[in-house]
Amino acid sequence: SHHVTLLMTFSPKLGGKDRRSGLILTIPLCLEQTSMDELSVTLDYLLSIPSEKCKARGFTVIVDGRKSQWNVVKTVVLMLQNVVPAEVSLVCVVKPDEFWDKKVTHFCFWKEKDRLGFEVILVSANKLTRYIEPCQLTEDFGGTLTYDHMDWLNKRLVFEKFTKESTSLLDELALINNGSDKGSQQEKERSIDLNFLPSVDPETVLQTGHELLSELQQRRFNGSDGGVSWSPMDDELLAQPQVMKLLDSLREQYTRYQEVCRQRSKRTQLEEIQQKVMQVVNWLEGPGSEQLRTQWGIGDSIRASQALQQKHEEIESQHSEWFAVYVELNQQIAALLNAGDEEDLVELKALQQQLSDVCYRQASQLEFRQNLLQAALEFHSVAQDLSQQLDGLLGMLCVDVAPADGASIQQTLKLLEEKLKSVDSGLQGLREKGQSLLDQISNQASWAYGKDVTIENKENVDHIQGVMEDMQLRKQRCEDMVDVRRLKMLQMVQLFKCEEDAAQAVEWLSELLDALLKTHIRLGDDAQETKVLLEKHRKFVDVAQSTYDYGRQLLQATVVLCQSLRCTSRSSGDTLPRLNRVWKQFTVTSDERVHRLETAVAFHSSAEKILQECPEQPEAFNDVEQFDEIEAVGKSLLDRLTVPVVYPDGSEQYFGSPSDMASAAEHIREKMKLVSLKKQQLRQPEATTPDS
Repeated sequence: SHHVTLLMTFSPKLGGKDRRSGLILTIPLCLEQTSMDELSVTLDYLLSIPSEKCKARGFTVIVDGRKSQWNVVKTVVLMLQNVVPAEVSLVCVVKPDEFWDKKVTHFCFWKEKDRLGFEVILVSANKLTRYIEPCQLTEDFGGTLTYDHMDWLNKRLVFEKFTKESTSLLDELALINNGSDKGSQQEKERSIDLNFLPSVDPETVLQTGHELLSELQQRRFNGSDGGVSWSPMDDELLAQPQVMKLLDSLREQYTRYQEVCRQRSKRTQLEEIQQKVMQVVNWLEGPGSEQLRTQWGIGDSIRASQALQQKHEEIESQHSEWFAVYVELNQQIAALLNAGDEEDLVELKALQQQLSDVCYRQASQLEFRQNLLQAALEFHSVAQDLSQQLDGLLGMLCVDVAPADGASIQQTLKLLEEKLKSVDSGLQGLREKGQSLLDQISNQASWAYGKDVTIENKENVDHIQGVMEDMQLRKQRCEDMVDVRRLKMLQMVQLFKCEEDAAQAVEWLSELLDALLKTHIRLGDDAQETKVLLEKHRKFVDVAQSTYDYGRQLLQATVVLCQSLRCTSRSSGDTLPRLNRVWKQFTVTSDERVHRLETAVAFHSSAEKILQECPEQPEAFNDVEQFDEIEAVGKSLLDRLTVPVVYPDGSEQYFGSPSDMASAAEHIREKMKLVSLKKQQLRQPEATTPDS
């Protein structure tokens, strides 16, 4: 930065060529006092830039003294012999117009020519073209050479910065690369542990170098302003191979450095993976396994099993975080295996296998525990449902049966059977769930981590077997009670059936009585027909007797059933008096019917006997009493037809309708008339005999 400041202050230029192809050094001087030391340093720096080949061709120096004093110009000229590191062929001092004493100045430099070793001439700016070609002079000296000092200064600054940074970077990269190439594993580890990084970004330095090289090449072939192709300074031509050489070295070292970084990154990544793998393994085999060691119970109820499941879910949640790390690590290891070196494959595969074994073992243990708790929850759920069913069945059995009829009893009995069947099914399901749970518990020792779980298993097994035995006993008690209740309900069904059939017998007997009164009216037209009616009536009475006996037997059975059931029948007490009352009415009515039919048989038989006697045998009808008897029987029968049947309770009932009775009476009267006419016919001969 100090050299840059001096170059900006003095603005010396090293550009253009003289007629011997030597470089032209232009030193502009100003009015301010010039520090010779600083100017000397500046010129030393500037003249150190050209190559030795360029320096060997010598220099032409232009000292621009137009804005300076003579003594300053003289001092600068004298200083050149110590500053310029090669032959100076000519020093042109550009003098101001009408200034300085020509004789003095010319004489002074002429005297010093031998000591200086070069010729010094004073010349006006417009006369410089006599010594130097115009194309090699800048515009301020009347030439056509285009030169931008600030542009050159900036490019030089970029070049030196690149040179400095690249040289330093090359040293650093060489140190890093050489350190990584050492054979000692200890030194490798030490270099990795140092984690030494370059002080500057290699990519940035390379980009700067490429841009600088591109700029130098563009200026070389296109000119600074796009005009005539020229080179203001040979240093730019010299800079190109320097930049190219540095870039080549940088690329080579940077490529090696990238490989070192890749190896270092791979090693670092491998160590990080190994560290994470051990973290996962240590947690799963440590705290994770300890959590599972403490969880062996299955609970004694649904709520207890659910609490254990919730606790297990918390354990699973903690494990899932480590399983997520396992998945990530497994992916990283797989990626390294695909792109890894042969020397890392064995270590990576060993890590992967160790991690997978531990994780899968722990996941299997978690799954086993979850399945065990789920089986326990299902077992307790079935046990609770079965217990509720047994409670409901027991509740039904403890309530006294008071059904309204046989249908409701049958419905209740059906419901009892369904509940008992449901209990059987529930108990079977409980046994299946219990056996499945016992089978799982028997396998629990394989996950015991070397711990003796006999005590825990025995408690669980005893609990499961105890629940199943208790349910079996409760179910057996309910079955026994159902058997008793079934017998009682069947007896009640029989009781209701007996009462219903007894009531039906009463109805049937009432219907027989009604039929007897309303339809059994005819007395027959002759003795034969009346005898047939009498025979039919006896059979009719036999049916009624059977019906009455059937009703009596049913009512006796209800008494026995009521005594067995220890209950009072609600209908038998009313049915028996009704049965007896209807039977009494029937027997009275039947007796009356028999009496009428027997009277009718006697009437028809006597009347038919008289009416069938031959008139030639009148002696057979001499008995007047016989006619009187027939007439008396007929009248008695007619009177009987008009009399109602009187029941024991005093009520009365007539056979048939009045017209029916009138028709029967009319038929009897017709026959009585025939008998009376017969009687008269028999008496007439008797009356005429004395007269003859």
